[in-house]
This record gives sequence, structure tokens and C-alpha cells, in this order.
Amino acid sequence: MAIDRSDEQLRLRATLATIAPGTPLRDGLERILRGRTGALIVLGQDKVVESIATGGFMLDVPFTATGLRELAKMDGAIIVDKDVTRILRAAVHLMPDHTIPSEETGTRHRTADRVARQTGFPVISVSQSMQIIAAYVGETRHVLEDVGQILSRANQALATLERYKLRLDEVSSTLSALEIEDLVTVRDVAVVAQRLEMVTRIAREIEDYVLELGTDGRLLSLQLEELITGVDIERELVIRDYLPVGRRSRTPESVLARLESLSSIELVDPAAAARALGLGTGEHLDGAVAPRGYRLLAKVPRLPSTVVDRLVDHFGTLQKLLSAGIDDLQAVDGVGELRARSVREGLSRLAESTILERYV
Repeated sequence: MAIDRSDEQLRLRATLATIAPGTPLRDGLERILRGRTGALIVLGQDKVVESIATGGFMLDVPFTATGLRELAKMDGAIIVDKDVTRILRAAVHLMPDHTIPSEETGTRHRTADRVARQTGFPVISVSQSMQIIAAYVGETRHVLEDVGQILSRANQALATLERYKLRLDEVSSTLSALEIEDLVTVRDVAVVAQRLEMVTRIAREIEDYVLELGTDGRLLSLQLEELITGVDIERELVIRDYLPVGRRSRTPESVLARLESLSSIELVDPAAAARALGLGTGEHLDGAVAPRGYRLLAKVPRLPSTVVDRLVDHFGTLQKLLSAGIDDLQAVDGVGELRARSVREGLSRLAESTILERYV
């Protein structure tokens, strides 16, 4: 699923993928840890890196885990290319700008922090005394954890996601039944939007675990994909169904951004979710709203999105769509007799099955 992140977060994720279990760089780092030596590794080289690097040896040789381990026995930093395919220099003395602020106390970690801030390249520090691997990306410091600890937290998050997804399915089914009966209130929509956002946030956390686990996270990745399939589409359809009319500044993307900006405390408040959706404040929670029909039409088999848009534009509300006959549907551009019958029968079956699920 697509997830919006800041530039520094994206760079950190890319770095974590480079040093995840199963990668050559991670293999080399673990060899350094087992050998009880330290290391300072810069992932990239340009004029800025060259300006703060002195001494050492020019190598430009293929990157190997064993080669990294042997070079780490020498004092000084190791510089590799940004794709971690070649070792460019070794035993380098780095002299970053001393005025760059850093909260690190150890010489190696402080240098790594300042080099990462000054050059923009990720820097990996392996602590000989503390036996930890830390990645510095911009102003972010990330300490790699034991795979077992990450897996434990990831499995807890996955169990939480399963419970939230079950609750999401329940409120989503309820909303569908209310839409068919024309009984939807602002509160009903806000609750579904809340649950969709909660599920998405937990999925983001698990995605980070999967990334950091590398090859050890394959099973977790499959479980996550199974649980969140369709959630992104559902979020967009809910927003499009209830986007306030006449507000040019409101787009599905802007509403989605407002939901994502809610704090964890705000997210559990239906009134805050309603405000983010543009459906009013707390006193409007019991007010009636009418869906356009995007969610229900998306469940009709083999119905192109372009035809869905035309149907919604033509009829305006779900209730008008449900009451439309075959001749009415055929009046829409691109809807012939066969498609009109398919839409009519599909909506009827969905309405019947949804109501049965609610009351039986």
C-alpha cells in the first residue's frame, strides 16, 4: 500500500532496507560485531565527502562482507558507493564541521552524526564497546535491534491489526446497510473513517518492521498484505462518497491529509474525524448525510471506474441509483442494455445481501 512519508523518513527506510538481514552490508556489519571491532562507514561519496576526508587508501574494489570486515580492523572510516556495490576508500580520517550540533558523546558516533548531517549521506557506526549498530540519516539516529525483539513487537502489532480489521469490517458492513436504507448519519461515516485510519497507521508500523527484518520478515509481509488488501481503496471511496458539495478547496487528497494529521487522541473522537471529513462539528454528528454511491458501485463486478464516475455524476445519490430502472441507467453515456442490466442486478443483490447480513 502507498504511504506518505517525509523525505528524511524515506531516506531512513531506504537505508534500513540496505542494512536489513540478508543483505551483504548487514552480513559485513554482523561480522564486524562478532569480531568485536568498531567501524564507521559512509554510504556515498561526492565533493563534500572528499572535502572532509583525509588520508587512507584509495581502493575502488567490489564490495564484499568479508572485505568490509577486514578493512574495519584498521583505524579510520570506510567509504562505499551509495549502492553499496564497491568499497571506495578505507582507513580514512573524517573531519566534519565541528560547529554542527551533536548530542553524541563518543568520538565515532559524534563523527558519524556530523558527517550524516553535513553530507546528506547515510553513515553507519558500529560500536566496539556497546556492541550496537547505529544508522545516521540526516538528523535521525536509528539503532538496529535484535531480530527476535523486532519480530516479537511486529507479531504484537499484527495481532492488534487483526482485531482492528475485524472491527473495521463490522462498521463498514453496518454503513453499507445504512446507506441502502438511507439512514446514514455523520457519526456512522466518522466511525468508519476512524477505523480505516487506525488500520492504516498500524499497517505503517508493521511495514517498518518488515523493512527492518529484511528476509526474516517475508511471512510477516504476506500476513500484512492479506489483512490490508483493499483498505486504501475503501478509504478513498468513503471520502469520495461523502465529500461536501460546493467546497472547491476540498479534494479527496486534502481530506485524506487532514485525517492523517489527526493525533492519536483526536482520532478516537468522532467529532474530530467528522471535522477532518468536512462534515461539521460535534453537534452535527447525528445529522443525516447521503452517499453518492461510489462504495456500492465499486462492489459491482466488471464495472469500469469511468462508468462508475458517469453513473454517480448522472444520478447524484445512491438512493436515486437504487431506484433507477434499466432504461434510466441506459441514459448514461457508456451504459448499454447489457451493462445496465448488470448494474441493476448487481445493486439489487448487494442490497439484499447487505440487509440480510445486518438483520439475520
